[in-house]
Amino acid sequence: MPVPQWRSAPITGKAAADSLRRLTPMTLPNPPPAPAHITPAGLMFLAITSVGWGFNWPVTKYLLGELPPLILRGSTGVVGACLLAGLAMLSGQSLRVPRNIWPRLVLAAFLNVACWMVLMGLALVWLPASEAALIAYTMPVWASILAWPILGERPTLLRVVSLLMAFAGLSAIMGGNGFAASMAKLPGIVMALGGAMGFAVGTVLAKKLPLGLPPLTAAAWQVAIGCTPVAIVGFFVEKADVADLSELGWILIVYSTVVQFCIAYVSWFAALARLPASVAAIGTMAVPVIGVVASAVALHEPLGPGQIAALVFTLAGVVLATRS
Repeated sequence: MPVPQWRSAPITGKAAADSLRRLTPMTLPNPPPAPAHITPAGLMFLAITSVGWGFNWPVTKYLLGELPPLILRGSTGVVGACLLAGLAMLSGQSLRVPRNIWPRLVLAAFLNVACWMVLMGLALVWLPASEAALIAYTMPVWASILAWPILGERPTLLRVVSLLMAFAGLSAIMGGNGFAASMAKLPGIVMALGGAMGFAVGTVLAKKLPLGLPPLTAAAWQVAIGCTPVAIVGFFVEKADVADLSELGWILIVYSTVVQFCIAYVSWFAALARLPASVAAIGTMAVPVIGVVASAVALHEPLGPGQIAALVFTLAGVVLATRS
């Protein structure tokens, strides 16, 4: 697998527009180049990715009833990083990181993993899993707007419209159950927006200053660097006894670790290798849909007109952002 070369100059114009079409809420640099045709295997891998990441929203919400957020997100991430490192070595990808790459790698791990894991985990304390998933998937909208100051690309009309659609989706989430309920959700909404925007900054910076590492290597190191301090802090400041985990809790821990970090990530990179990047980006829009429906079925979360309106507005905004 070819390793992308480091570029010191900003990406602008058509190159920046092409790079932004690859932005989705769980991408990590640097995906392999995608061919210009669609293959059945690529669609299958994309479906596995969407299902794996979509179901993880209600899974994480349920697990927060048995484990505190920092311990849950940090510990599963550390184990997931070890599994990703093993997969990288099995696939022949070196785990060696050049010395000059470490500062960028640590920054990417902080923005793409630590902020995402901590803030999204805390957001789920205040928000239903369905609403947290929708806010998380506004990330491409923020990335497309941040491309102006970071990549030097002025926002197009489609990107402005996508931003308005994202705000409409957020308004539907805020106004669905009255003012008092909206104020109770506010901390969770702020946390989820912070996680989405942090990931957006990290992803756009990665387009300007790519790491130049193989995909699984980049993912393993970022998850390890981002989650290890979260797990350490969690074990010091939070109280939890893993012996009290229910049988279902242990099963879901395995799902959250193996499926989310390994199977879904490997399938995502496999899909990118077999599909045009724009098709893969749009295809991941199934993730919040699956998250919303699965949360309604498994956790009995509401799925009324407010949630459906938020889903429609959010997905429309993200589609416009990834196509602009």
